[in-house]
Amino acid sequence: MQPLDTRIPAVLLRIDRNPFHHGTLGAVRSLGRAGVEVHLVADDRQSPVQHSRYLHRMHAPPVPGASLAEVAAVLRRVSRRLAGPAVLIPLDDASALAVSALYEELTDCFLLPRTPGNVAERVADKATLAQVCAQAGVAHPTTLTPESAAEAAVAVDHLGAPAVAKWSRPWLLPRDTGLRSTTVIGSPHEAAALFERRAEAGSRLLLQAFVPGAREADWFVHGCAGRNGVVRGGGTGRKHRSWPRSAGLTVSGEWTANPALWSAAAQVVAALEYRGIFDLDFRRDASTGDFHLIDFNPRPGAQFRLFADGTDTDVVRALHLDLTHRPVPAPEPLPGRTFLVENYAPLTALRSLALPGQRTAPTSGELAWHAADDPAPGAALRRMWRRHVVRRLRAGMRHRSHRVLTSLSIRAREHAPAVLPGTPNRERAVTDA
Repeated sequence: MQPLDTRIPAVLLRIDRNPFHHGTLGAVRSLGRAGVEVHLVADDRQSPVQHSRYLHRMHAPPVPGASLAEVAAVLRRVSRRLAGPAVLIPLDDASALAVSALYEELTDCFLLPRTPGNVAERVADKATLAQVCAQAGVAHPTTLTPESAAEAAVAVDHLGAPAVAKWSRPWLLPRDTGLRSTTVIGSPHEAAALFERRAEAGSRLLLQAFVPGAREADWFVHGCAGRNGVVRGGGTGRKHRSWPRSAGLTVSGEWTANPALWSAAAQVVAALEYRGIFDLDFRRDASTGDFHLIDFNPRPGAQFRLFADGTDTDVVRALHLDLTHRPVPAPEPLPGRTFLVENYAPLTALRSLALPGQRTAPTSGELAWHAADDPAPGAALRRMWRRHVVRRLRAGMRHRSHRVLTSLSIRAREHAPAVLPGTPNRERAVTDA
């Protein structure tokens, strides 16, 4: 493995408030194991990530919805605590877009990839991704942008059910509203109801044709486009399980060689002159065999450690090497390597830990939270997740109990004997006597 320049620290930025963001821990461990001093700018005071032995220091992040000036002020405050320039790696969409917009302002204190224009915003915004795909000659599902609830209903009639509903700028979704960035809907009524919540969502509603796929039709591609445009440090993977099941994060994935898909991803990156880390989601059409580009994320995907190759180079290390002008090792792919997120598949995780060699063999796979050389985050995750599940179960039980009691009360009133006006209340009379 090409040694990283340990004189250059790394600053990881995440504005999104998510204590269970396993991609953050993956980045901390990847760089920390290589001897790089890792600083995390995120609200992870209640996250298992804070317990990692590879995390040097945590810093307070910008608040959700912070202006560019506020994001720049926070990053400059962090930079003043460092001995020199640091590699800056955004880990969520809001951070990636802010860093891209602040490139000129931040280059004196951070090392950043240079992407022309507003490419990061164009690919992250689901409404403009169709134009990007057309420009690159890559398949993309038919996408409609309704301007009213009635148009949303008509759009589903046109696209057919099921259809996929997406908010164009998912990083603007407020917490605790129940809104998801992507939802599979089954009727025009559902589409119309979702459109009515556009003010809550903060961005446009998109309705997209559902790409029919056979079992395990969902694929992803990770990579890092260096200063010369060459893509290193990633690979093509197949999603075995997701959460939520229909449209969600990768719970279980496998490194699966797919030259055609890798070529399509490289084609998109080259057309955009994109530089830096990317995470692309594709879905294979069972009827045509075409791979449709569903999402382009201008930052590491949470499961990026799946693609740690035979030199233990992943996209995060590849970026650090490239920005510090060190050669990225020639790739040594490890097809068959797996990645699993334990809190969404606990029984599978327990079985994998019980298998001989699973704790140490780099080719066999990796767990999102557990690591033999860094056990504290995994232990903290198990404690936190148990409390989280218990709270959810108790809340669900209270909700069901309230519904049952309400239903019984209504039925009791409906079946109570009628009392005519002027009829004496016998129970009251007996009591008074």
